[in-house]
Amino acid sequence: MSHDQARVARALLSVSDKTGLVDFARALSGRGVALVSTGGTHRALTEAGLPVTEVAEITGFPEMMNGRVKTLHPAVHGGLLAVRDDPQHQAALAAHGIGTIDLLVVNLYPFEATIAKPCAYDDAVENIDVGGPAMIRAAAKNHADVAVVVDVADYGAILSELESGNGTLGAATRKRLAQKAFARTASYDSAIASWLADHVEMEEAPAFRAFGGTLAQSLRYGENPHQSAAFYRTPGFTRPGVASARQLQGKELSFNNLNDTDAAFECVAEFDPAHAAAVAIIKHANPCGVAEGDTLAEAYERALACDPTSAFGGIVALNRTLDAESAAKIVEIFTEVIIAPDATDEAIALVAAKKNLRLLLAGGLPDPRAKGFAMRNLAGGILVQGRDAAVVDDMALKVVTRREPTAQEYADMRFAYRVAKHVKSNAIVYARNGATVGIGAGQMSRVDSSRIAAWKAAEGAKRIGAAESLAKGSVVASDAFFPFADGLIAAAEAGATAVIQPGGSMRDADVIKAADEAGLAMVFTGYRHFRH
Repeated sequence: MSHDQARVARALLSVSDKTGLVDFARALSGRGVALVSTGGTHRALTEAGLPVTEVAEITGFPEMMNGRVKTLHPAVHGGLLAVRDDPQHQAALAAHGIGTIDLLVVNLYPFEATIAKPCAYDDAVENIDVGGPAMIRAAAKNHADVAVVVDVADYGAILSELESGNGTLGAATRKRLAQKAFARTASYDSAIASWLADHVEMEEAPAFRAFGGTLAQSLRYGENPHQSAAFYRTPGFTRPGVASARQLQGKELSFNNLNDTDAAFECVAEFDPAHAAAVAIIKHANPCGVAEGDTLAEAYERALACDPTSAFGGIVALNRTLDAESAAKIVEIFTEVIIAPDATDEAIALVAAKKNLRLLLAGGLPDPRAKGFAMRNLAGGILVQGRDAAVVDDMALKVVTRREPTAQEYADMRFAYRVAKHVKSNAIVYARNGATVGIGAGQMSRVDSSRIAAWKAAEGAKRIGAAESLAKGSVVASDAFFPFADGLIAAAEAGATAVIQPGGSMRDADVIKAADEAGLAMVFTGYRHFRH
């Protein structure tokens, strides 16, 4: 039964992160709260001149096994779990000389920080906290009588309430702290379970999966203003991107900004910066222009030319350090976000003139071949899959037509297939000379995607006064097989000369025949890139 107010007379403090510890403990002691602590926490408080009892004094056992065993004892857990108005519990406390603990302050061994950097397996194991989570769960279970603090950010609020409550904490506060405590241990355990999963060979999906995160940012709203939202970082996740990036300037990122920026950076990471500069412009999680060039400025201009109308208010991602020349071009039109591995001082100064433009520096590029997982909520469940780490450069392209592609067509097909991987299905991408010239995304019919992409290429020609569609002489990439020849015929009519697609349709023979009749070269990859 929860009490409206619970007095704090005795506190146990055992923290890895000692930020604010001494000031917090001094304020507690000043209110007459008896302090108990462990190991390094005890040393810090003693050195600060505070009166504090070491846990070993109340358990009768010293810390042992390199600190693995110190708080796993009835003198600790009895003091946390005892129900204050239960006569049997009180009798047990009296019989065994156990004092109650009213406030538990614990933050855990830095397991997430340890695995976020290269580390030995045994070092990671040694940073798995056992006693801390056990105490946290005990105190949180007994929140009717005990307050548990797992976040240094709560120290100030706790002290304020103790002051206003004359040494007590309210039931609502204890319940809120308990919820946070269970969420913290769940997130901690999920980090351990996910890390271990990477070190275990599993032929089947595990019977249990744990997912957790730490709040990175509360968002004003979700995809729409009536939806609440927040951004959580996954423990131990080290992939460069929006979660790791430093925001140098601009407004707070929204839910849609974060989603689109992630899509943009993952797309541009498909292009090796040692090979060429590359720029991806994203709108609503779909590329509206992607291009390579000798410089980022050239790549940006070529990407923008694909669909400048859609690029307005988009996200720009770069695979190299943002320089002044490219920054000057990007800020010429309204752009929501720029993300790059790094930026020069000159580029930063140019972007600073646009106070609402967000500039994110990720510190590196994500590896498109790296393992990982993606998940999606369903009603009553979660869909989990490995991330699409297939890269076209690793695929054996099989020529299925009479005509072999030229060297330029091969280069453009690989380029187009990298982009198609990041276009919502059904996806069709026209590309020429290392730049997209038409993109059809997210249509229910593949032939419609093909026609939309061809229309965009024709519109691009009109913008620059070209006599022929920009698709003339291009290649076309399809994220999945052509179920009928109509989509391929539409590409041929638009002027494409070569096709790259997974193959595998029951009507592959019809599609190959249509390609031969149109004089197209076509290759099969054997890999599909559905993106729903």
